[in-house]
Amino acid sequence: MSAVLQPRQHFAIKPFEAALGAEVLGLDLSRPLDDEDFARLHRAHLLHHVLVFRDQDITPRQQMEFSRRFGPLQIHVLRQFQLPEEPEILIVSNIRENGQPIGLGDAGHFWHSDLSYKETPSLGSMLHAQELPAVGGDTLFANQHTAWEQLPGHLRRAVEHARAEHSYLARYADLQKKNPWRPNLTQAQIDEVKPVVHPVVRTHPETGRKALFVSEHFTTRIVGLPEDESRALLDELFDLSTRPEFVYRHRWQPQDMVFWDNRSVMHLAAGTPDDQRRKLYRTTIEGDAPF
Repeated sequence: MSAVLQPRQHFAIKPFEAALGAEVLGLDLSRPLDDEDFARLHRAHLLHHVLVFRDQDITPRQQMEFSRRFGPLQIHVLRQFQLPEEPEILIVSNIRENGQPIGLGDAGHFWHSDLSYKETPSLGSMLHAQELPAVGGDTLFANQHTAWEQLPGHLRRAVEHARAEHSYLARYADLQKKNPWRPNLTQAQIDEVKPVVHPVVRTHPETGRKALFVSEHFTTRIVGLPEDESRALLDELFDLSTRPEFVYRHRWQPQDMVFWDNRSVMHLAAGTPDDQRRKLYRTTIEGDAPF
């Protein structure tokens, strides 16, 4: 028997009036996506860096299947916040049940690129809204290609060939002080996230564009510089890389799924009031070693 052909989906890609980002309208990710439509989405993701898929009534399994079309999935070191039946799904939530958090409630507290502390950081992440607060809960994205292109000349020369250390533990103790429920790491978990060194300016492996690749959350030092010079340079880069004109602020709508390119952007959670429930499911796609 011949294979049953799936009808093509008709969808629109509408860029935001912002430094980055576009929304995808009319696409149903619960249905199979043919190669031509997938290639169109892939091109749009490279162009806009953040895609917002509206009205996605999908299961965690369907989210994983779509994510895997871009590459293998990575599992977060905090395994206690996995979705039990789907370990590739990280629960991002401030909800507590029986006094215990069901997910990572302070994810995105500082500007960062997901898993930059790994030898092979993330290509991209997908976050699917499950339960949204009535107020708060926005996510901000900063275009790091534009940040690099608009750096003053003296800074570009200072960092163009520099390398920096990234560590998952860089702000972990700070987060624990703010959120006592954040778990202590086992030695096995600490061994899993040993510090790594990456270029301060990375080249996107698919587009060839350069982008800043340091963050206030995970970057600890510029290799080869005295501590005071390293700290001053990093603080300047952190400040310049998240200027308002580089930022798209995402205000979540029910069943949104947002897919961002960790090679091109940093992101930040704007925060949710303690009395407001928020839950999202995240998949993280493995990338390659920055160069």
